[in-house]
This record gives sequence, C-alpha cells and structure tokens, in this order.
Amino acid sequence: MNTPPETIPDPFNMAAYVLAAGQANPDKLALRVVGAVSDDWSYARLIAAVGGTASGLTQCGLSSGDTILIRMGNTADFPIVYLAAIWMGAIPVPLSPQLTAVEVGKIIAETNANMIASDPALPLPDTHKTVVARDALRAMPTNPAVPPVMGDPDRPAYMVYTSGTSGKSRGVVHAHRAIWARRMMWDGWYGLRASDVMLHAGAFNWTYTMGTGLMDPWAIGATALIPDASVTPDQLPALMADHHATIFAAAPGVYRRLLRHDMPDLPHLRHGLCAGEKLPDAVRQSWQDATGTQVHEAFGMSECSTFLSGSPAKPAPHGTLGFPQTGRNVAILDPDGQEILNGERGTIAIHRCDPGLMLGYHNAADETAQKYSGDWFLTGDMGHRTSDGAIVYEGRDDDMMNAGGVRVSPLEIEATLTAHPSIDEVACCAVRVRTDVYVIAAFYTAANLIDPDELRRFAAVSLAGYKVPRIFRHVADIPKGANNKMLRRKLRDDWSKADSAPQRRDPDGQA
Repeated sequence: MNTPPETIPDPFNMAAYVLAAGQANPDKLALRVVGAVSDDWSYARLIAAVGGTASGLTQCGLSSGDTILIRMGNTADFPIVYLAAIWMGAIPVPLSPQLTAVEVGKIIAETNANMIASDPALPLPDTHKTVVARDALRAMPTNPAVPPVMGDPDRPAYMVYTSGTSGKSRGVVHAHRAIWARRMMWDGWYGLRASDVMLHAGAFNWTYTMGTGLMDPWAIGATALIPDASVTPDQLPALMADHHATIFAAAPGVYRRLLRHDMPDLPHLRHGLCAGEKLPDAVRQSWQDATGTQVHEAFGMSECSTFLSGSPAKPAPHGTLGFPQTGRNVAILDPDGQEILNGERGTIAIHRCDPGLMLGYHNAADETAQKYSGDWFLTGDMGHRTSDGAIVYEGRDDDMMNAGGVRVSPLEIEATLTAHPSIDEVACCAVRVRTDVYVIAAFYTAANLIDPDELRRFAAVSLAGYKVPRIFRHVADIPKGANNKMLRRKLRDDWSKADSAPQRRDPDGQA
C-alpha cells in the first residue's frame, strides 16, 4: 500500500455524506429515471425526500439501530428509503424483488427486522412486523426533515444478503465508513468527475447499481441516470446519446447484447465500466471499435467494496484485473498465510484495516473469523501479481476443476465459449456423472438450443482436448449473487440434486 486511505470524519453518517455535495448545488440534476417518460430529481428534491422519509419512518416506529427490510421494485423509492434509514441511524437490508415469500420470511427471522418497506406487488410472508407500504412511503417526503444521526463511522450502516460461494444466503454487515472507502474508486476505477452523467444499466435494487450508479455519483455531485423497468437493452445506446451520458456502467452480458445492434454516435461518452464477471476480450474490442471508448473493469465482493481495477489514468494491462487502488492494501498469500512476492499463484487477500471491508457476517462470528489469516481477509479468489504490480485473476479456489488430474480454471473455458456468436453467457464447473467420475460441464444461455457437437468443435479450436466440456447444457439463466458474480457452486449443487435423473448420466450430450 503506497498511500494510506484518507482519514474518515468522526462523527459520520453515510447518508449525510452521500448528499453533502448536492447541498452545495441544490438545483443540479441528481437523478433521472429514463424511459418513455423521464422522472427528474434535483439534489434539493432528493435531499428533502430522504430527510422527510427519515422523519416518516420515525413516526412509524423505526428507531436508530433498528433493522428495516426494503422490499421494493425498480423505482426511485428504493434508494430514498435506503438513504432515509441510514440517515436516521437505522440499518436497511435491501432485498432482491425476485425473492420468494419463503425466502423473505427466513431473512425476517434471521435479522429480527423491526420494519419492512414494501411494494404491495411483491409477495411477503405472514408477519407481525410493521409493514409500511409504498404509497405511505411516497407521502413521507413532505414531512419536515429530521437531522441525520451522526456517530462512530465503524457502527453498522446497512446489510446486504449474498449467497457468496457457499450457496447459503447470509447477511453481510457494513459500517458507515464503507462509503468513504469508495472514494478510492473515483480515480482508481471510474475517473469520476462532478460534471459526469453516469448511466447505469442495472435496476435500483442491485448492489452494483446502488453503489456505482447512485451513491458514488451523488457523493461527488454528479448526475445519475437509471433506466426504468420498461427499457430494454437495445434501447440503452439511444438513451446514452439522448441524455449525453459520459460514463456507462453495466455487467458483461449487457455489453454483449448492446453490440448486437448498431451503435449510435456517442460524442459525450468518455468510457465504460464493467464488474461482476470477466468481460471477454472480444466484447471489449468490439465495444472499443463501435464507440471509440475503453471499458475499465473492477473486482470486488459483497464483503468488501471494489478494490482492484483499471482506470482511465491507469488502464489494466491485458489479461489482468488491474491494480490495487491507491489506499488499498492487497496481498497474494500462500496456504500458510505468508505473502507471495515472486509472482506465484495464491489467495487474493485484503488487510483488515481496509475501510471498505465488512464488519462481519450477521450473527456469525465464527464464520467471520474463519475468513481471516492473521490480519488478512481471505477472499477465496486466486491470482498472482505481475512484475508491474497488476493482479491476474485465476478464479475461485473452489471453482477450480480437475480434468484428468490437471487443474483447470473455468475462466479459460468460459472465455472461449463466450466468443461463440449465439451464446449470451456461460458458466463451467465439474459435475458428477457416475460415482467418483466428474466431467467438465458448460451451462449456457442463448436464444435457442445449440447443437452440442457444434459447441464441442468450436471449443476444440482453442482448447486442449481435456479442457473441452463433455456436457453442454442450455439454461434459462446463470445463477448470480448480489454482486453479479456467477454462482458456479449452485450449478454444481443443482446438478447433484438431479443426479439420479437418467439424462444426467450421459456425459456426451445435451440430455
């Protein structure tokens, strides 16, 4: 770590910090929900909505330190309630709208939530908890604002639920200071300026959107553009052009879908941002050819804000994740917890002093402790450091596959298959086809089923025979966690649950 992170103000409130830049320019556009009809929010309107909603939640019985689940759809209500809860010292838990009532019920029990902010269109279990419906929330911004609750920057601010790689849903508790760590992304990844207009392709309730698309632009006083639920991926380029977007942020699959269509002239666009999964080199190059701009990738996790990235000022060398951001302390560790300095493969680790690192897993002190080796938080992701200090990602340790006694990373196979013109996304893992017999399987999304022999021939052009998947399975979607990382473990687990089905016993075909 060349430079320590900036000192965090104390006392501190995450929501107050996020909105402070806007207070100096209240008439500036903070948020535009773009679609057939745009919904504009000036900083003055946004700040009043957050302060008034905080007052309304207090009147409904929510207190500082309480937990509130946010069960909302893809509307501006989501970030307003989220910031309002943090403003008043409560702990919001944003939930995916795709969760079932059963899954929400488990989270209510695990968190002992005091309140639920709910869109009536989304299912809830029977509960004795206080439920505040969307219409009631939308009436709260007119309330006189309450002042933000200031305090220790290390106290809990919010919790996100993630499946991680264990397949078990768990709450990750973050401190108010986590937002301060994101300042290191302004130069280390975004190249973010107060004059920027950032269009994020994700929904409001996605953690990638909440951080990169909203909280960070607002913290610097920039403008955020978020598409409403009616917008389809093919409409995004026109929206970028019409609203003069200077930065575009999306997951890799969105970039691929956009490039199926002719791109308009984008004279205001400076560059793109990508996170969640590795962006295929072919897609990166196609984007650059189509727009004349680069895409800068970043690597992070639910337990820690993004900490490795390329940026406009320091692009990532080819084949790498980029560099540790200024103020980050990142190491590559061997199995004994010793730092590797010679470029060999090891576990990517983050020092416990990083302000973006979680406080811990909710009510799971032992599990939290197991993630540490001394002062280092073990990400479970493997990589090595190049001679110029960049980090090469080699996949998760538990994602590594064994093909004929040789360890194979799924990333290499996925990068090859993603180049197939009909494939949208692909995830690879080793699955059991008979007792003690495992083969490499490729699960892919595409508009139509693809002949497995065609895919096998396509892969064999670039991959050694032992790396070519034996099984190709067309699926509706690739399971992902809250940070959009592929959950290969879930694919393996789902396969194992159906292992007795006859079609799963044939390692050479689609079924």
